[in-house]
Amino acid sequence: MPKMKTNRGAAKRFRFTGKGKVRRVKAFKSHLLTHKSRKRKRSLRKPGLASPGDTRRIRVLLGKR
Repeated sequence: MPKMKTNRGAAKRFRFTGKGKVRRVKAFKSHLLTHKSRKRKRSLRKPGLASPGDTRRIRVLLGKR
């Protein structure tokens, strides 16, 4: 049986924490930033965590079971 291939799109978007949770980049930070508050843009810089349901799917895409 051949090796599992990592989904390259997912590999660029997600990283794992030490405990195995999935870190992700928050959305809504790429354009139309003038009307968003400083506080909102600052909080969008921080990494978020994927929800538990999505974590299972992401692990499959990245080949980490």
